[in-house]
Amino acid sequence: MFHTAPHTIPKPHGSLFAEHGALFDEDGFLLNLEQWNEALAQRIAQREGVSHLYEPHWRLIRHVRERFLALGGFPSLRRVCRATGLSRSEVHELFGGCLPVWRIAGLPNPGEEARTYL
Repeated sequence: MFHTAPHTIPKPHGSLFAEHGALFDEDGFLLNLEQWNEALAQRIAQREGVSHLYEPHWRLIRHVRERFLALGGFPSLRRVCRATGLSRSEVHELFGGCLPVWRIAGLPNPGEEARTYL
Protein backbone atom coordinates (compact mmCIF):
# COMPACT_ATOMS: atom_id res chain seq x y z
CA MET A 1 0.00 0.00 0.00
CA PHE A 2 1.30 3.45 -0.88
CA HIS A 3 1.19 6.53 1.29
CA THR A 4 -1.39 8.70 -0.38
CA ALA A 5 -4.38 10.69 0.65
CA PRO A 6 -7.82 10.02 -0.80
CA HIS A 7 -8.17 11.71 -4.14
CA THR A 8 -10.45 14.55 -4.88
CA ILE A 9 -9.65 15.85 -8.31
CA PRO A 10 -10.57 19.51 -8.29
CA LYS A 11 -10.74 21.57 -11.44
CA PRO A 12 -7.33 23.24 -11.61
CA HIS A 13 -7.72 26.85 -10.57
CA GLY A 14 -6.95 29.00 -7.62
CA SER A 15 -3.72 30.39 -6.25
CA LEU A 16 -1.26 27.88 -7.73
CA PHE A 17 -2.40 28.56 -11.25
CA ALA A 18 -3.11 32.26 -10.77
CA GLU A 19 0.22 33.07 -9.14
CA HIS A 20 2.17 31.95 -12.18
CA GLY A 21 -0.03 33.84 -14.60
CA ALA A 22 0.63 32.53 -18.07
CA LEU A 23 2.48 29.37 -16.97
CA PHE A 24 -0.75 27.34 -17.14
CA ASP A 25 -3.69 27.18 -19.50
CA GLU A 26 -7.29 27.39 -18.29
CA ASP A 27 -7.33 23.61 -17.69
CA GLY A 28 -4.25 23.68 -15.46
CA PHE A 29 -1.72 22.31 -17.96
CA LEU A 30 1.76 23.79 -18.09
CA LEU A 31 2.20 25.82 -21.27
CA ASN A 32 5.99 25.44 -21.49
CA LEU A 33 7.38 22.09 -20.36
CA GLU A 34 10.84 23.61 -19.93
CA GLN A 35 9.51 25.54 -16.92
CA TRP A 36 8.74 22.30 -15.06
CA ASN A 37 10.78 21.32 -12.02
CA GLU A 38 10.23 19.00 -9.09
CA ALA A 39 9.20 21.77 -6.69
CA LEU A 40 6.51 22.90 -9.12
CA ALA A 41 5.45 19.27 -9.61
CA GLN A 42 4.92 18.93 -5.86
CA ARG A 43 2.74 22.04 -5.81
CA ILE A 44 0.71 20.83 -8.79
CA ALA A 45 0.35 17.44 -7.08
CA GLN A 46 -1.07 19.09 -3.98
CA ARG A 47 -3.56 20.96 -6.14
CA GLU A 48 -4.49 17.64 -7.78
CA GLY A 49 -5.18 16.06 -4.38
CA VAL A 50 -1.88 14.18 -4.01
CA SER A 51 -0.47 15.38 -0.69
CA HIS A 52 3.10 14.14 -1.15
CA LEU A 53 5.11 12.58 -3.96
CA TYR A 54 6.93 9.43 -2.90
CA GLU A 55 9.35 7.27 -4.90
CA PRO A 56 6.63 5.40 -6.84
CA HIS A 57 5.07 8.74 -7.82
CA TRP A 58 8.41 10.08 -9.06
CA ARG A 59 9.17 6.86 -10.93
CA LEU A 60 5.92 7.23 -12.86
CA ILE A 61 6.23 11.00 -13.39
CA ARG A 62 9.80 10.73 -14.70
CA HIS A 63 8.93 7.85 -17.01
CA VAL A 64 5.93 9.67 -18.49
CA ARG A 65 8.02 12.84 -19.02
CA GLU A 66 10.84 10.88 -20.65
CA ARG A 67 8.45 9.03 -22.97
CA PHE A 68 6.61 12.23 -23.88
CA LEU A 69 9.86 14.02 -24.70
CA ALA A 70 11.05 11.05 -26.78
CA LEU A 71 7.75 10.29 -28.55
CA GLY A 72 5.76 13.52 -28.38
CA GLY A 73 2.78 11.74 -26.84
CA PHE A 74 1.50 9.87 -23.82
CA PRO A 75 2.52 6.21 -23.74
CA SER A 76 -0.19 3.64 -23.14
CA LEU A 77 -0.95 2.86 -19.52
CA ARG A 78 -0.05 -0.78 -20.14
CA ARG A 79 3.46 0.22 -21.26
CA VAL A 80 3.83 2.70 -18.41
CA CYS A 81 2.89 -0.02 -15.92
CA ARG A 82 5.29 -2.49 -17.45
CA ALA A 83 8.18 0.02 -17.48
CA THR A 84 7.62 1.29 -13.94
CA GLY A 85 6.64 -1.98 -12.30
CA LEU A 86 3.34 -0.50 -11.10
CA SER A 87 -0.03 -2.08 -11.71
CA ARG A 88 -2.95 -0.16 -13.21
CA SER A 89 -4.64 -0.14 -9.80
CA GLU A 90 -1.46 1.20 -8.15
CA VAL A 91 -1.31 4.06 -10.68
CA HIS A 92 -4.91 4.93 -9.87
CA GLU A 93 -4.24 4.62 -6.15
CA LEU A 94 -1.26 6.96 -6.42
CA PHE A 95 -2.82 9.61 -8.66
CA GLY A 96 -6.52 8.92 -9.07
CA GLY A 97 -6.13 8.62 -12.84
CA CYS A 98 -3.91 9.47 -15.77
CA LEU A 99 -4.87 13.12 -16.21
CA PRO A 100 -3.34 14.19 -12.88
CA VAL A 101 -0.11 12.39 -13.85
CA TRP A 102 -0.03 14.40 -17.08
CA ARG A 103 -0.52 17.71 -15.22
CA ILE A 104 1.97 16.90 -12.44
CA ALA A 105 4.55 15.83 -15.02
CA GLY A 106 4.24 19.32 -16.49
CA LEU A 107 3.14 18.17 -19.91
CA PRO A 108 1.06 20.35 -22.23
CA ASN A 109 -2.68 20.08 -22.70
CA PRO A 110 -3.23 16.93 -24.77
CA GLY A 111 -6.44 18.30 -26.28
CA GLU A 112 -10.09 17.55 -25.67
CA GLU A 113 -10.23 14.23 -27.52
CA ALA A 114 -7.05 12.85 -25.95
CA ARG A 115 -8.19 13.88 -22.46
CA THR A 116 -11.18 11.58 -22.77
CA TYR A 117 -8.77 8.65 -23.07
CA LEU A 118 -6.45 9.67 -20.20
